[in-house]
Amino acid sequence: MTPGDPQMRLHETQAAFDSVAADYDGPRGNNELIQDMRREMWRWLDATFAPQSRLIDLGCGTGLDAVRMAGLGHHITATDWSPQMVARTAARARSESVADRVLPLAVGAHELERLEGDGTFEGAYSNLGALNCVPDLAPVSSACARLLKAQGALVFTVIGRVCPWELAHYAWRRRWARLGVRFARRLVPVGMNGHTVWTRYYTPREFYRAFARDFHLEHYRGLCLFAPPPYLTGVRDAWSGRGYDWLWRTDRCAAGWPVLRSMGDHFLMVLRKR
Repeated sequence: MTPGDPQMRLHETQAAFDSVAADYDGPRGNNELIQDMRREMWRWLDATFAPQSRLIDLGCGTGLDAVRMAGLGHHITATDWSPQMVARTAARARSESVADRVLPLAVGAHELERLEGDGTFEGAYSNLGALNCVPDLAPVSSACARLLKAQGALVFTVIGRVCPWELAHYAWRRRWARLGVRFARRLVPVGMNGHTVWTRYYTPREFYRAFARDFHLEHYRGLCLFAPPPYLTGVRDAWSGRGYDWLWRTDRCAAGWPVLRSMGDHFLMVLRKR
């Protein structure tokens, strides 16, 4: 492998997430702001998938979503490119007594051709930007179309390109180079724990383009447009109580409006198999 090689970038990203797996449930990967985002995703998962669905978790991390969904009766194939994250998911499933409904697999979203079960899943989901680390989304779409039943659904939260909070945050600090990172049209290196995560940012329209052949767009909306993104914990502290609740209520109300729905730290997208 040579520098800039897609496989090298994938392995650098894998090493980065392996390195943080042991403490990713803490402030690094699941602070209070992330927990609020996760709960918002759960609302959409519950609204989209019927009870006892067979689902694929793309980028399961430490298994918080997979175990929660299994606890509701779903059967989850929990996949992640990081073997250490998958090990955490397996341990969590055992500790929560849902191991019989969670199948943890060290499979990246870019290699879903390894999964068996054509037309047997009701849906797939991916939370908190795992798909931003995939070099090419078109094979993800094709594989999901193969694995899902007719009318199967995808529910994704993806790190967006236009985040007003971030623009204001870095402009205030005059960190112009950092402010422009999201606007790169390619994978860019983002540091984490002394390692590199290769990430690409999208608008909803850019992201959906890779899935349009196999899936139609049912709904999309901004996430953390008014509510602060995960790294601005000081804002949550300053707006604690009713003020912070008001930000989230506004997010749920207005982040689905035209124009605004293309903004936010993340966007949430629901797709349905053609």
